[in-house]
Formats: sequence, structure tokens, C-alpha cells
Amino acid sequence: MRQPRFWYTPPAGAAQALTPISRLWEWQARRRSSRPPIALDRPTICVGNLTIGGTGKTPTVIALAERLTSALPHIVSRGYGGSLAGPLRVDLAAHDATRVGDEALLHARVAPTWVARDRPAGAKAAIAAGAGVVLFDDGHQTPRLHRDLALLVVDAEIGFGNRRTMPAGPLRECLEDGLARADLVIAIGPDHDTERFLDDWDGRLPCPSTSATMRLTGAVTRWDKARIAAFAGIGRPDKFFAQLQRAGADIVRRWSFPDHRGPTPNQLAQMADEAAGLGAELVATEKDIVRLPPPWRQRIRSAPMRIEFNDWSVIAKQIRAIDIRATT
Repeated sequence: MRQPRFWYTPPAGAAQALTPISRLWEWQARRRSSRPPIALDRPTICVGNLTIGGTGKTPTVIALAERLTSALPHIVSRGYGGSLAGPLRVDLAAHDATRVGDEALLHARVAPTWVARDRPAGAKAAIAAGAGVVLFDDGHQTPRLHRDLALLVVDAEIGFGNRRTMPAGPLRECLEDGLARADLVIAIGPDHDTERFLDDWDGRLPCPSTSATMRLTGAVTRWDKARIAAFAGIGRPDKFFAQLQRAGADIVRRWSFPDHRGPTPNQLAQMADEAAGLGAELVATEKDIVRLPPPWRQRIRSAPMRIEFNDWSVIAKQIRAIDIRATT
């Protein structure tokens, strides 16, 4: 979905009018949260968020899995956008985004990954297959999900928006309720945004906080002065375009699509023709490329992005508290 602008401005007009519906949404969320979680016999880490749209959950899970290799991490994803309910283990040779979703394909490149609409069932399947620790991509609002460590990621540029619950604002649940279940808040964004967010919330968060930065991987110089036409179907496409610009790329054309959605084959052909006419290379995120038809995956330049934790020791301390060995 495309997020309305009033979600990120002081509450007035539409936000005020929709607030009664938001109260009903909050009541339903509290009712769901009263259900007891299902106990599991392995440590579990849930990477969630409080707002609609992309905040950086998937790259954060990938970064954690890379740090926790010795602990035998398995990742459990709902498989949003895929047709299979699971639980099933993702096979990169057999599955595509239409079956398991784009995020699960990215996860499976770094750790064993399970798709499960029923996340506790997915966790049990992962544990039966030898998982030493289970990493959940999303699930902060899933009451049946047992979490030994709940990490909340926040897009530092927009924070919690107008701090109203849907549909009056971008929150999935009451802000105070969601924060109360968090063990650590990770603000993601450029340094000036994360510093501003953490300063604004200093002393008001009920748990520790830290920050992280999203960066293009590989040699940044390969993007310097590169003439590109870029597209993205992620939570906030503008974040991707801004990363390319910070790396020095000259974006002569850009296309935005809703999260988990991308161009049709006909649109791809038109975009490729337009890029060629502008003397530009067609570029997209990894998440977008794994959704493309196979013939197109080699024709479009990937711009992989990764999370860099600004103070890993803060996260490692939380991880060690649940008896998981965290690498430095």
C-alpha cells in the first residue's frame, strides 16, 4: 500500500477523523496479545517493528544471522507474497518469489530459512532440523510467538510518524503497548537521523537503544557518477534512491512500486527501453530482482544493501543474556 502523507504530519483533519477507528484497532490488538505464547526449547530472537512499511527488518535479520553463524541460526519468515503456507524449508534451486516470497529468498542465501504462515509451527520445524537459535523476521504483533529477545527496528528518518494507530497513522498497535514488549530499539538510518531520533527519545524508551546504518555493499566508487535508471518496490523506495545518490550515482529516471510489488514484464521492457534511450543502466534492489522473471535477472544491475551496527556490543550484550554466543 502507498502510505498517506498525513501519517507523518502532526495529527489533524483525516488523522483526527479516523482516530475512533484506530481505537478499535488498538482494542483488537490488545485482545490478541492476551493469548499465551507457545513455549519453544531453543532461544528465539524476533526482529519486528511498530509501523507499516519497510523499516529494515529483513537486512537486520540477515546481519544477525551472519553474526550468529556459530550458534546455528535458522530464520523463520511468513513468506509474504508467496503462495505456500508451510512450514517448509526454502530451497533456492526449487522455489521462487511467487511461492515463498522475496524476503525468504534473501534469507536463504545466508542461513537455513523456513516459510510458515503459522510462525510457531515454523520455529518447531526449524528446531527439529537442528536450529540452535531461531530468528523471526517480523512477528512483534504475533501473540502466540515466544520471544526470548524482542528487537524493534525503527526508520530513524520518520520514527513513529504521527504516533497514531492505523488507519489514522502508521502504527500497527498502540505505541506504548508495542514499546513495552521490546528489549532493544534499533534506529536505522544516516547518522544525523539516528542521532536526532535517539536524542528525541532519550529517557523515554522503556528499554536500551542503539543505531545502525544501511549501506550499499561492495566498492562505493562503482556508483560514483554512474548514470542509472532505478526502480524499487519496497516499503520506502525513496530510501533506496537516496542511498544511490549518497554514493554519487546520477539517477536520471526512477520508478516506485508498492512494497513486495514490482513491474510486469511489459513494464520492464518499457523501462529498459527508456533507460537505454537515456544512456542509463537499469538498477534495482536485491529484493526487487529476486521477484523478476528469470530472463530479466541478469539484465538488471543489483544494488545490494546491508546493515552495519554502529555499536554491536549493545546488541551482543542482549544476545548473551539469552545464552547465545555472539561474535564480535
